[in-house]
Amino acid sequence: MQSGTIRAGIGGWTFEPWEGTFYPDDLPKKRQLEYASRQMPTIEVNGTYYGSQKPAVFAKWASEAPDGFVFSLKGNRFVTNRKVLSEAAESLGRFLGSGIAELGDKLGPLVWQFAPTKKFDPEDFEGFLKLLPEKQDGIPLRHVLEVRHASFVVPEFAALARKYGAAICYAHHFTYPEMADVTADFVYARLQRGEDSIPTAYTPGDLDQWASRARTWAEGGMPGDLPLADETVKIEPRPRDVFVYFIHEGKIRAPQAAQALMERVR
Repeated sequence: MQSGTIRAGIGGWTFEPWEGTFYPDDLPKKRQLEYASRQMPTIEVNGTYYGSQKPAVFAKWASEAPDGFVFSLKGNRFVTNRKVLSEAAESLGRFLGSGIAELGDKLGPLVWQFAPTKKFDPEDFEGFLKLLPEKQDGIPLRHVLEVRHASFVVPEFAALARKYGAAICYAHHFTYPEMADVTADFVYARLQRGEDSIPTAYTPGDLDQWASRARTWAEGGMPGDLPLADETVKIEPRPRDVFVYFIHEGKIRAPQAAQALMERVR
């Protein structure tokens, strides 16, 4: 059976508690990305949400990571933290033109994160989706929508995401809405209920379940045990790349979680 590529990773690579628990004790800080990118196939970069980077920085990241590695980038907050989303064109252009194309084929999905207070306004949200380009400097772009207000859990939102080929981020979170609707040619999940007291953040049994769900997504299906915004839609069964990030709670053990999931899906 044909299958997309499953990649599991973490958020960022600089985190002091990882020194000695994930990174070797004697590893210099400047070599942390080089090391982390060889222990897992992807990392989600949070820093791009808070501030812009220069082209040389993206080029440096690309040079330090091996072939086949993928960076997912959080879109800048000035794009999404606004009352009228359809007025984001200038901020969007500034972020996309900041040098992200320097990552080349290591550029993964762009994650557009919305505030928990941001409610679903179909007209304004479609105005935002219309702004998202398919390419930047010749590099194909993939867009992820990370929404955090319950008003988005409606068939209209899933239909809009599907219309524009953007993935709805599946958030395994204690308070954010969970939607596992497949709306793009890839799947993006953020697993945020880990615990530092568990050596792999999630229990082995939970990781077995997530590995099974990831394989289902990669083979073109939708797991039958996750909530949907629209339960009536049948998706086209075709291979899809899958990105799974262990992030937020249980962060100290997130690298071990990502490695454990990759062991299960290989």
